Amino acid sequence: MKEMICILCPMGCHLNIDVENDYKVTGNSCPKGAIYGKEELIAPQRVVTSTVRVNGGIHHMVPVKTDKPIPKELIFQCMELLKDIKVESPQKIGTVLLKNILGTNANIVLTRDI
Repeated sequence: MKEMICILCPMGCHLNIDVENDYKVTGNSCPKGAIYGKEELIAPQRVVTSTVRVNGGIHHMVPVKTDKPIPKELIFQCMELLKDIKVESPQKIGTVLLKNILGTNANIVLTRDI
């Protein structure tokens, strides 16, 4: 039996996941908690947030993120891709900098105007 706290909403349900019984989840207040508990143990995913350098703007860095979660084991490879990126100013929030990173169908997007 694994225990974790669901982070999908402010309720913070205390989940119990029975690994030996097809990852049956108890303690959740909504169906999202059951999905989260099972997926977190089988194939955890995360949204990656970071910053990249800016050329030609008043700011030297701009925040970016993946537009959907990627497998947790790919986070360090994703960060390696971001370290050499430089964005030309001006750009709008939501601009896609990198498409389909690491074959995940997730994109790296700007999270503010520059």
